[in-house]
Amino acid sequence: MQSLFKTRLTVGIAAMVAPCSAFAATAEALLPRNLSPWGMFVSADIVVKAVMIGLAIASLVTWTVWLAKTIELNRKSALARRRMRTLESNIAIADASGQTGGANDAVARLIQSTAIEAELSGGIHDDGLPERVALRLERVEAAMSRQIARGTGVLATIGATAPFVGLFGTVWGIMNSFIGISESQTTSLAVVAPGIAEALLATALGLVAAIPAVVIYNQLVRGIANYRALLGDASAQLLLLVSRQRDVRDFRLARAAE
Repeated sequence: MQSLFKTRLTVGIAAMVAPCSAFAATAEALLPRNLSPWGMFVSADIVVKAVMIGLAIASLVTWTVWLAKTIELNRKSALARRRMRTLESNIAIADASGQTGGANDAVARLIQSTAIEAELSGGIHDDGLPERVALRLERVEAAMSRQIARGTGVLATIGATAPFVGLFGTVWGIMNSFIGISESQTTSLAVVAPGIAEALLATALGLVAAIPAVVIYNQLVRGIANYRALLGDASAQLLLLVSRQRDVRDFRLARAAE
């Protein structure tokens, strides 16, 4: 009788331990090797992986645009300031045009545009000349502003869309996690946590891509605004030079293009 009781007790303990062992094995099988960012990326669904790769590329584009536009803005702003110092020395437009030569920077093009209008006017310094010069300068300023702003629109796009792309990856990953819960028929946190962590990594990458893009975009917008102000100052200085040369009867603009 006692041996029969011991046998039944052993069988009961084994029956209780077996489901626990099976569940532990299932949980162990569903867990990734590690929960580092790289480990979660490797274990993620193909759609979530694609989202993460896209966000990484967007982040790389953001920093590339920042480096390229910062160098461009600094170089062009420094050159514009040097040209402005030359114009502020009350130099004749013809001499300024000769110094710029074949240069293609913004202030040089403003000077050359002024000289071209003077040549087309035949050296006649009538009341309409400043207005015609101002119209030409406005067109050059607009063209140079579009040129310096080229490439910044992608930063605004990344800053606006990256969080939503990351959220899409998170939603997709959580959907897969719920599917895994249904298939494993368990709600253990050990089974659910890895899939949710992988999904949330997509949102984190979306924020990593979006936040620098917004900050860099605002920084570049301020730099471009300062550059446009420099071009506006150069245009105003050119109009002043036209007016001064007209007043002293030393109108030499017609020889600027020779």
